[in-house]
Amino acid sequence: FSFSTGSTLCSYELQPSEYTTDPRASKLCPKYPVPESAPIPFFHRCAPVNISCYAKFAEALITFVSDSSVLHRLISGVMTSKEIIMGLCLLSLVLSMILMVIIRYISRVLVWILTILVILGSLGGTGVLWWLYAKQRISASALETQIAKDNLQALLIYAIAATVFTVILFLIMLIMRKRVALTIALFHVAGKVFIHLPLLVFQPFWTFFVLILFWTYWITVLLFLGTTGTPVPNEEGFVEFRMAGPLKYMWWYHLVGLIWISEFILACQQMTVAGAVVTYYFTREKRNLPFTPILASVNRLVCYHLGTVAKGSFIITLVKIPRMILMYIHTQLKGKENACARCMLKACICCLWCLEKCLTYLNQNAYTATAINSTNFCTSAKDAFVILVENALRVAAINTVGDFMLFLGKVLIVCSTGLAGIMLLNYQQDYTIWVLPLIIVCLFAFLVAHCFLSIYEMVVDVLFLCFAIDTKYNDGSPGREFYMDRVLMEFVENSRKSVKEAGRGGGAEGRELKTMVGADEE
Repeated sequence: FSFSTGSTLCSYELQPSEYTTDPRASKLCPKYPVPESAPIPFFHRCAPVNISCYAKFAEALITFVSDSSVLHRLISGVMTSKEIIMGLCLLSLVLSMILMVIIRYISRVLVWILTILVILGSLGGTGVLWWLYAKQRISASALETQIAKDNLQALLIYAIAATVFTVILFLIMLIMRKRVALTIALFHVAGKVFIHLPLLVFQPFWTFFVLILFWTYWITVLLFLGTTGTPVPNEEGFVEFRMAGPLKYMWWYHLVGLIWISEFILACQQMTVAGAVVTYYFTREKRNLPFTPILASVNRLVCYHLGTVAKGSFIITLVKIPRMILMYIHTQLKGKENACARCMLKACICCLWCLEKCLTYLNQNAYTATAINSTNFCTSAKDAFVILVENALRVAAINTVGDFMLFLGKVLIVCSTGLAGIMLLNYQQDYTIWVLPLIIVCLFAFLVAHCFLSIYEMVVDVLFLCFAIDTKYNDGSPGREFYMDRVLMEFVENSRKSVKEAGRGGGAEGRELKTMVGADEE
């Protein structure tokens, strides 16, 4: 600067050529108009050392929150109710654990208990919401604060939504009432699995822990990618990092890795559960089970089946990436494309979503077939597909009803937690908004219930495929005895009789159900 402009910024004791070499320059020259900074390790960035430099950013954030009255009330509602929120989240965890215990010990009556509790819970929750709304509506003259008015409006919305949900739930249960009894025996056998394999309950925790570790690693690498490249001065005189060559495409590679490895971790959980349940099912004497079937399943996965899991998760990735690209294009073109293009985009996204769900279900059954026969992924997927097609009606009768009952379990946990939250937060209605706290609690309750009951759903699906393979290759004769539990056999026989009654007269349904049981005997 001194050479180019002729300005002497430092003391006259220093020549311009000594500005950067003389040790006295730090005292005889002015300081840079930049806060004192220190480098952040590994990320090639400098940050101010003095924390007071961040005061302006904090002040701007506080000003924004203060200016937004709605945001301010929502945040204050969460902070005021944080103890209640934490307690209700803990309650949802306890309720999920209790439900798993109930499934283990009273699986025969669980279906009817769950149905009755959901009916009572839905009616009770809806009634309480309308009662609270009517109570506050009567005292409308006392609504002097904006918070109280917002709570009254929220109560009305909640009450209407709960009423609609209860009506829809009753209609679904009315349609499926004849098939509810058919799930009792299957739940009973699944309950026996959890009695012998109690560590299955904790599988969601390990999977979530591994996913958190991987996502942390992924974000760290993402930050590294943000500072790669060659430092080049731009037109304004500042230095920026410019990536050239293969580094330009590392972002895409990193994104594909996020999807693939996340699916791989989830597939490892499915393979572990399938291996443990298969070991239980095909062990005639349950006293001879390995000491830790879960660890034995993990050992087989690591030693023999990592390629199978990697291929299955990669197939899901190949379907998920185009769907995400189409969703991104649809978002970018929102309001710009014509109706025809918008309809085609949504149709393609919907088709890819359906394909992804079907492949996910097929992959899960392929992992089960791999655990049974120790075959590669393609062979296992073909075998599982053939079994599922041969027993399409049983898949519909067992999996649909079973999944619906597990969904009712999730609804029970969410309704119970939400009802407790309404009763507790109702005491703070005059000075805090409890819309956001209640939403947070209900979402957390559903997440916890889904994590626990998804394992139960996985066990039910594995048991059914084991049963289908068992009845396909065994007929109960000497030397070809069944491996299945007698209760499961009675359940399937009852299911076959019900379907035959529905299609009496030798229809296609009766002929299809005949392919598994009784074909060899005939």
